[in-house]
Amino acid sequence: MKRGIIITIDGPSGVGKGTVARAIAKRLGLTYLDTGAMYRAFALLVQRSFINVDDEKELTELLLETHISLESDSDYNIKIILNKEDVTDKIRTPEISSLSSDLATKKVVRNTLKGMQRRLGQKGNIVAEGRDMGTYVFPDADFKFYLDAALNERARRRWRQLEESGIKESLDRVKKEVENRDKQDRERAESPLHPAPNAVIIDTINLTIEEVIEKILKIIGGV
Repeated sequence: MKRGIIITIDGPSGVGKGTVARAIAKRLGLTYLDTGAMYRAFALLVQRSFINVDDEKELTELLLETHISLESDSDYNIKIILNKEDVTDKIRTPEISSLSSDLATKKVVRNTLKGMQRRLGQKGNIVAEGRDMGTYVFPDADFKFYLDAALNERARRRWRQLEESGIKESLDRVKKEVENRDKQDRERAESPLHPAPNAVIIDTINLTIEEVIEKILKIIGGV
């Protein structure tokens, strides 16, 4: 049976790929796959379990006990369910962001979550957003996009996002965290962040969210 369409949207932290991916999925009636939330959910579980993140055996044992599912409402807002608990509002803190970045460098974590993501997307008809969707998770995707913007702009966007969520952080600290995340994502041995060779690269710095969405929809065409 032929699978449905797969659209991947990758890019660094703070570039707005989640907002864009959710909007694209909503406009096209596809499933939105927020893979970053999956790493954050596991990071929350690791934080609660007090395990050694550098111990592969402990990570493997915890992964075997981990079930992550994504539920979407009619407006395509994603609810993150970790072992039957709604953790949507608990995974957006700077601490969880930092820990999820560290865990993303671990081969056993990436391989396990990659398997989960592929199972979620095996029938297609999805918009998958993350850092390695078009390169490693869905290399045969029908359309691949890579969003980017300068560090200062991405830090401001991330800072505003935290403010809107009620999390108070200085802009300087947020910028440093985004910069560190960039370094980890691009230099890690496992599935490093980079555009897929056949991805459409969109610099979002002078574009509104709506302009980015329209640009992507125009490329996709009559899907």
